[in-house]
Amino acid sequence: MFSGIVQDVGHLTAREQRHGDLRMSFRFDRLDRAGMRVGDSICVQGCCLTVVEFEGNGFRADVSRETLALTTLSELAPGAPVNLEPALKMGEPLGGHLVTGHVDGLGQIVSISDEGRSIRMDVVLVDEALARYIARKGSVTIDGVSLTVNEVHQATFRVNLIPHTRAVTTLGTLAPGAFVNIEVDLMARYAERLLRQASESDAH
Repeated sequence: MFSGIVQDVGHLTAREQRHGDLRMSFRFDRLDRAGMRVGDSICVQGCCLTVVEFEGNGFRADVSRETLALTTLSELAPGAPVNLEPALKMGEPLGGHLVTGHVDGLGQIVSISDEGRSIRMDVVLVDEALARYIARKGSVTIDGVSLTVNEVHQATFRVNLIPHTRAVTTLGTLAPGAFVNIEVDLMARYAERLLRQASESDAH
């Protein structure tokens, strides 16, 4: 489990094809290597990956065909920056919201515009069915970053990026047309499930 509070911007250093899957190598600068072990989970651009090997200030992870098909990881080239967050430990503050690292689908940046010292970013969901989980003043994860939804119109939603978020994540480098990994609020999914069960019980 993660919080959507990025702790480092690392870089992809290598891609190794493995019978349709990929082994990806990443370098980091600020993560605490002493507290990390093989088998730990690290959120990379919003995707929960399992560390299979460490080498200095870097780690390797295997990425399945399904993850490659559903996320932007397949498009990353060596040198690309990535948002990194290690898994939460018991007792750590939850600064963002509960994030699983299981990407629900892709979004595409529609527009970016200035709003004071912040910027407004409009994102359209590639899978319009995900729109029912996006609510004004609710939470959404974009490339591993926990953000508050400011506006929603059908399958398009708007978020604001403050200067700090732009400076310490990859979101400040995005341009219109770019695709991003989207994870909807976990609580919205549970709420939908509970309501569906209640509706089915009433029907019987």
